[in-house]
Amino acid sequence: MAEHQEETRAAYDRVAELYASMFADRLETRPFARAMVGTFAELVRGTGNPRTADVGCGPGHLTAMLHDLGLDAFGFDLSPAMVGHARRAHPALTFGEARMEALPVEDRALGGVLSHYSLIHTPPGELPALLAEQVRVLAPGGLLLVSFFGTDGPEPVRFDHKVTPAYSWPVDRFTALLAGAGLVTQARLLHDPASDRGFLDAHVLARLP
Repeated sequence: MAEHQEETRAAYDRVAELYASMFADRLETRPFARAMVGTFAELVRGTGNPRTADVGCGPGHLTAMLHDLGLDAFGFDLSPAMVGHARRAHPALTFGEARMEALPVEDRALGGVLSHYSLIHTPPGELPALLAEQVRVLAPGGLLLVSFFGTDGPEPVRFDHKVTPAYSWPVDRFTALLAGAGLVTQARLLHDPASDRGFLDAHVLARLP
């Protein structure tokens, strides 16, 4: 495991319960993000393959939302404390520890992958490998929904996230990475800043041909 992954895991382990208390119901006040998750779930159902991985699931609230939207959803997270919380909060669902570049899922098995602000701590040079792994587990026609902090500049921007350092991305650069991984972008949504840092909330929905 890379040093930055160990730091990220330890940082989220320390704040798991506080994070869950702050963010478990966050989408109730985020209508744009909620709409994108709902659209993603509808399209995944339309593939006929409802199996969906919530990658970087945190406390499991979005895994549960995907389940409620009719998907066979399960979650993975790097943080053991987050996985433990998710299992306690949602005992009927399946959660496990995993690194995003080594998902314990067979090739071409899933109708959907959700990465909700879970790629933000990955250094830019390592992001193509993570996207390639998410493509590996998607069946043809499967969908990926990625949410992240967007920036207007030409390059990714490293910033001091409240938990551990993170990166914001120009949306055009990010969609180019998705194209390089073999995905076709179907929708992009940018909306007002998520915080006083001034970054946009960015959601990109892409499909594997």
